[in-house]
Amino acid sequence: MDIELARTFLEIVSTGSFIRAAERLNVAQTTVSARIRNLEQLLGRSLFIRNKGGAALTPAGEQFLRHAPTFVQLWQRTRQQVAVPVGRRAVLTVGSEVTLAQPLLLTWVRWIRRFLPDIALRVHVDVPQDLINQVASGMVDVAIMYAPQHRPGLKIDLLMEEKLVLVTTDPEARALEETNYVYMDWGPDFELHHDMNFPDVTPDLSFDLGPLGLSYVLASGGSGYFRMSAVEPHIAAGQLHLVPEMPQYSYPVYAVRSANGDQSVVGPALAGLRAVSEGNAEV
Repeated sequence: MDIELARTFLEIVSTGSFIRAAERLNVAQTTVSARIRNLEQLLGRSLFIRNKGGAALTPAGEQFLRHAPTFVQLWQRTRQQVAVPVGRRAVLTVGSEVTLAQPLLLTWVRWIRRFLPDIALRVHVDVPQDLINQVASGMVDVAIMYAPQHRPGLKIDLLMEEKLVLVTTDPEARALEETNYVYMDWGPDFELHHDMNFPDVTPDLSFDLGPLGLSYVLASGGSGYFRMSAVEPHIAAGQLHLVPEMPQYSYPVYAVRSANGDQSVVGPALAGLRAVSEGNAEV
């Protein structure tokens, strides 16, 4: 089977639409439709029901969804094994969301290079939705994420609990000042608890990337909820101040991997990641 047929199938499932899948794959919609027709002919079953809202899986499509990720992962791993550089026993692809790239991902990469020198390493940083798709498809072996989607064939391990804390550039602030408040989009759980604690707050400025929002507050003044690990150096330098008696929110970090990954490679790398996240590793 052409691997692109399975990848196209998974992209339609992920986006819920032939049109959006074509945009994500950077091909024409007719190409996506032709690939699915070929796949349906190979399997002898219809896989999708197309409607105004997009595309829904048929019972046969639901069954194929159980096997397609494994098929793609196997092909990807095979390609990686064929391309193993001389002097290395395997290739490992690791990734993270942008906001976790430094220092966690970088420190982990340094650990792997020091303690697993026989592993060739590929490092990838992406947005959460694309990153989880790449783990599901086998393109990334292990990814560090905040709120990964639970999918068949994936294993999700808790690494550590980050805290989101309210900080301000005003050392006299004792409450959330709506005028200079920058709302950070930390996901639906944060939004729910934030609305419960601050039902009357309607910010007029928001960011969905932590480092960018933090840079804005440091440059222009104001307040916002940020990761404790990100603001600690600025608190120590007197640039930011914790607002006392304000609620803090849990923001856990996870490692996401395929259940079918090569444990002889992934296992030691994960052990290193846990040690790094706990602050118990030398690099």
